[in-house]
Amino acid sequence: MPTNYRSFRNSLPWLLLCLQGGLIVLFYFFFSEDGDSPIESYPAFQDVNHMVGFGFGFFLLVLRRYGFSSTAFNLLIVALGVQCSALIEDNLGFLLQGRKESHLERLTKAAVSMTAVLISTGAVLGKANPVQLILMTIVEIIGFHLSRCLNKYFLQVQDEVSMTDAPLFGAYFGLAFSFQFSEPLPRSEKNRSTPKSDLLSMLGTLFLWVFWPSFNFVLSGQAHVQAIYNTYFALAVSTVTAFLLSALTTKDGKFRMTHIHSSVLAGGIAVGYTALSNNYPWIAMIMGLHASVINILGSHCLQRCLYPPLKFHDAAGVHFTFGLPAVFGAVVKLILLIITNWTQLSSLSDLIMVHVGAISLTIGIASLLGFITGFILNLRLFKTIPASKYFEDQCYWE
Repeated sequence: MPTNYRSFRNSLPWLLLCLQGGLIVLFYFFFSEDGDSPIESYPAFQDVNHMVGFGFGFFLLVLRRYGFSSTAFNLLIVALGVQCSALIEDNLGFLLQGRKESHLERLTKAAVSMTAVLISTGAVLGKANPVQLILMTIVEIIGFHLSRCLNKYFLQVQDEVSMTDAPLFGAYFGLAFSFQFSEPLPRSEKNRSTPKSDLLSMLGTLFLWVFWPSFNFVLSGQAHVQAIYNTYFALAVSTVTAFLLSALTTKDGKFRMTHIHSSVLAGGIAVGYTALSNNYPWIAMIMGLHASVINILGSHCLQRCLYPPLKFHDAAGVHFTFGLPAVFGAVVKLILLIITNWTQLSSLSDLIMVHVGAISLTIGIASLLGFITGFILNLRLFKTIPASKYFEDQCYWE
């Protein structure tokens, strides 16, 4: 039977053509000559590239009828978003750091910035069409770099520190963006996973787990070894805690794949804020334990107590998977700052204000920009499918 879906032939190809053509022109005029690109930095870029391409591509493959779209749309927005982010990085590099970086350094930072967009995509998984996802990518990349600039100039936050806000920015941008989408039909069979989709999604989680230490150390300069072992120990403890809590919180004592899928990364996300400043691995291990607890208990409370009365739907659970552990990591960093500098009362208040202001500014910009973007992209001009057709590949693929 013929479908009544609006064809993308009149919008998507022309949008892609205009964006790609515009980026080529902008690269010709505004992308500077390459600096000294040491080949030794390529493995770090390769690790982050694996994360954004393979890791998140499979991590978001959780819906039973939304497999083609989860992986392929992820690749499309990465391809466009990295170009846009690299162009912005090139023009802001001197502004933020006072020096011109090599192409490989810019490309690595651009790939790191894309993690914010991919996290946001999980909040509207199966509900946003390709046009909305592409436009969301462009707006969010610009918004993330704007947030970094404001933190740099008004709060004197270091560039590598502002890059660690990517999971936090992506989670709250995605939550605000998804708030504008109508709630899916109750008890929808399409809004569920299957053993096969859970297995493929867990494969993406494994890739993110393996490469997350690279994410935390790639921008850290000479202190990267410290970031590696802090991140790995935090990930290890959060994984053990995830299995422990999963067995304790289920009625029959069996493990639940959704718990493992979402909480084994919590330690790596939380420790990102302290990976460079923490000299004691046991602190990172405690952070990994508490981050996993916050993840599992937070998912239980949010999904059963808060989301239903608000009629809120977080498709891939990005709030408790990325948002809450990131907030927890920021709080721990504040506590460590107070403990480390408690004898220097004159500067302590300034450090606290800068840290709290930077996190509040990041969350505020992400939430406000996500809400406005979601409102605009839900106008009739950009909407193509009704809520009854959410979570289906049929609308986009043969």
